[in-house]
Amino acid sequence: MSRADTFRALHHGRPPGDPLVLPGPWDAASAQVCAAAGFPALATPSAGIAASLGYADGATPAGEMFAAVTRIVRAVDIPVSADVEHGYGLPPRELVGRLLETGAVGCNLEDSRGGALKDPQEHADWLAEVRAEAGDRLFLNARVDTFVHGDGDPERAVERAASYVAAGADCIYPIGAPADVLPLLRAGVEGPLNVFARLDGQGPAPAELGGLGATRVTFGPWLQRRATAALGEVAAQLRQG
Repeated sequence: MSRADTFRALHHGRPPGDPLVLPGPWDAASAQVCAAAGFPALATPSAGIAASLGYADGATPAGEMFAAVTRIVRAVDIPVSADVEHGYGLPPRELVGRLLETGAVGCNLEDSRGGALKDPQEHADWLAEVRAEAGDRLFLNARVDTFVHGDGDPERAVERAASYVAAGADCIYPIGAPADVLPLLRAGVEGPLNVFARLDGQGPAPAELGGLGATRVTFGPWLQRRATAALGEVAAQLRQG
């Protein structure tokens, strides 16, 4: 079984309340810490990597993002999925090729750019091209941005999700969806459902999200932010002597 197949299998056959929890390392060292903790796979956060490289979220050059993902994949022996935002304007063949060169087994792909939602049919057509180029070598996690860049209508999110699943997406990621709409999304979305969780005490814990319908839980840049805050506390103590 390939590493991509292993990663895909982690998303299926999961009982309610037991979602696949994927921490988000932002560099090789944090990836090794997460792997040593026993997680079966990892999912890089574009915002966390951007911060570690000194960029604002969404401003990381494609080459630097792919290089960062390559270092993370090289540092661990478990599958790694990469958040590559909106695909950086790359043609599907080049995008898939560069992802495979990193060693990643999957990717997040957003249906917005510059804070605006893309046309859902155009995005679905593009996802279908990515799927055709990737075959079964990449697990495609299609992000639905209606809750962060749209009107937050769950029905519209379900409509977009259906188009992306039909185009070949393996998983749907309605980022920013409120917990109380997760059962509706679960009922309307075919296949695995990725839900975003916070690490600041705000919102449900992963197991509760699983009970509401999440197949997979990710944390975006929250691990990187927590680590940075902890480092800030140590630095302040050192400065005080």
